[in-house]
Amino acid sequence: MRHGDKINNLGRTASHRNALLINLSCQLFEHKKIVTTLAKAKALRPFVEPLITKSKENTTHQRRLVFSRLQDKVAVKELFDVISPKIASRPGGYTRVIKLGKRVGDNAELAMIELVDYNEIYGKGIGETTETGKKTRRAGRSKKTAAAHDGPIAKAETSPQKEPVPDSESAPAAKAKSKKGDDLTKIEGVGPKAAEVLHEAGITSFAKLAESKAEDIKEILEKSEGHFNAQDPTSWPEQAQLAADEKWDELKELQDKLIAGR
Repeated sequence: MRHGDKINNLGRTASHRNALLINLSCQLFEHKKIVTTLAKAKALRPFVEPLITKSKENTTHQRRLVFSRLQDKVAVKELFDVISPKIASRPGGYTRVIKLGKRVGDNAELAMIELVDYNEIYGKGIGETTETGKKTRRAGRSKKTAAAHDGPIAKAETSPQKEPVPDSESAPAAKAKSKKGDDLTKIEGVGPKAAEVLHEAGITSFAKLAESKAEDIKEILEKSEGHFNAQDPTSWPEQAQLAADEKWDELKELQDKLIAGR
């Protein structure tokens, strides 16, 4: 009986299964992504990720440990010299399994396992994702905006006495946006309620939060009616400064380190 046995043997003996996972690992390090069955991909993840973690420490000892498992000098060199610098800032979760449907013939479930940092589509930083989202929203509004302003602009051209409408309408929108301020919840540790308290205290932008001291922020949170005693705003000014400078990639790296250190 297999009660409590969570290891998928893949219908192989221990030595055969180990040889299979070694070959798949070497191919993954060489090509950065491979297509196999879903069962093999799921079994490969817990085998290959500890090896990638060992590669973060580029020493002879770690290289020998990895080589004792893989027995492939080319794969070890690729892992330590090429892959390791690229995944240095990632605190785990180096691989991703994507289901590809069933294979024609034996109807087996196929999947692609890949290194996360080598996927150009899924691996975009915060700044690139935000910019793409803004472009999409602008494109969606352009038709409505053009339809709304077709009438006033035509009247302005026919009657020279009237002022153009779009300039007069853009000023209140800009004022409303400046009053609303930045979205402080993008700072790691700042929730919606904490952001509301900071807005009420006059800290409405990333620049103002960056200029504030951690002790002053802590005092503002403790004076409010909400229960923010457990909040640690030590890193908030540093995160806010990166957000104000629009350094989204560096902000994401800092937030990943903060999350990993908890």
